Amino acid sequence: MKKVEVEAHAKINLSLDVIGKREDGYHEVRMIMQQISLKDIIQIEEYGKDTIIETKEKKIPTDSTNLAYRAWDILSKRFNIGRGVKIKIEKNIPIAAGLAGGSADAAAVLKGLNELWNLNLKEDELMDIGLEIGADVPYCIMGGTALAEGIGEKLTRLKSFKDKLVLIAKPPIQVSTAYVYKNLKLEDIKEHPDIDNLIKNIELDNVNFVAKNMINVLETVTINKYPIIQKIKEHMMRFNALGSLMSGSGPTVFGIFDNTDDIIKCKEELETWVDRVHIVKTI
Repeated sequence: MKKVEVEAHAKINLSLDVIGKREDGYHEVRMIMQQISLKDIIQIEEYGKDTIIETKEKKIPTDSTNLAYRAWDILSKRFNIGRGVKIKIEKNIPIAAGLAGGSADAAAVLKGLNELWNLNLKEDELMDIGLEIGADVPYCIMGGTALAEGIGEKLTRLKSFKDKLVLIAKPPIQVSTAYVYKNLKLEDIKEHPDIDNLIKNIELDNVNFVAKNMINVLETVTINKYPIIQKIKEHMMRFNALGSLMSGSGPTVFGIFDNTDDIIKCKEELETWVDRVHIVKTI
């Protein structure tokens, strides 16, 4: 029986700005997306007429609310496939963490089914389908380093910012993205990221500038409710991180380092009081 295996990589936001609220209630954003080496592994194989999701991670739904299932559902209906699949998810990306784990899995399923079913869809076609699942899915299909605008669906590929040493730390809390955006007061944001200047320095591969000038305006809401996020940021800076930031709506914090000894020491300390800690690289 035919089977495919696809990697689903997490993302971080090297900066995130909210520039307004649309009439439909969504927020207009400008953010720099960056994939990292932390990944889920998705295996897809043909499986009669039904589709099932298997995972050892108990917190993941295995029904139609799972974005990976939605990816199969949309694609199979679009092309009248009429066949089920078994989707196995080896979950390594923390859940509800601001790392786009669910979106990454959905993107991997779209790519995997494109191969399994010989659909021969181009990347931009997969990205259009991905947008029906969620705003982050098109980026997870594209990968690498990108500017995301609109609600996150307008993507511009940037020069690669790969091979940077990054520490990921997820505290033992879960944050609702809806709560964060609902409580975001645009008029109270005192500091916005200079996205255009960050892009210029990404093109120059100036990791020091990028790390020191990262801003995520959603921190104004999330840190207020969960002070542990600020505590993790300060901890990373004490261990000589070039810069530290909350990813997405949180609660995951990342730090960019240029010294292996520093990042290992920081990881060892954080592991005594933080839920999940990983040393990764940008890809």
